[in-house]
Amino acid sequence: MEQQTLLETLGIEIIDVQKGKIVATMPVDGRTRQPFGLLHGGASVALAETVASMGAYELVDKQTQAVVGLEINANHVRSKREGVVTATGTVLHQGRKTMVWDIKITDEEGKLISISRCTIAVIELNQ
Repeated sequence: MEQQTLLETLGIEIIDVQKGKIVATMPVDGRTRQPFGLLHGGASVALAETVASMGAYELVDKQTQAVVGLEINANHVRSKREGVVTATGTVLHQGRKTMVWDIKITDEEGKLISISRCTIAVIELNQ
């Protein structure tokens, strides 16, 4: 993995990569908390978009295509102060130009922390 990326900064680790599904973890610590000591919603969104983007990348022709985030929304349903969260992303729609991913972020007990939907654009690389 390339150094000095947001993944490295936030401590995001990719755990499992399959066609149409990806799992990653992120610590809840000083890097990912907001000033009141809770998991920052922006960190959760960064984790969700990372999962969607990396999952989408596994579904395209890497020689001729790339993927970029086009839109993301998130609902933060439970707070978390410490530990680790796990994001599981699954593809809902795989088209020629876009993909839609569902990302659920859970705690160690499987309780839902945040849910996101991310639209990914598939772009053609200049040859």
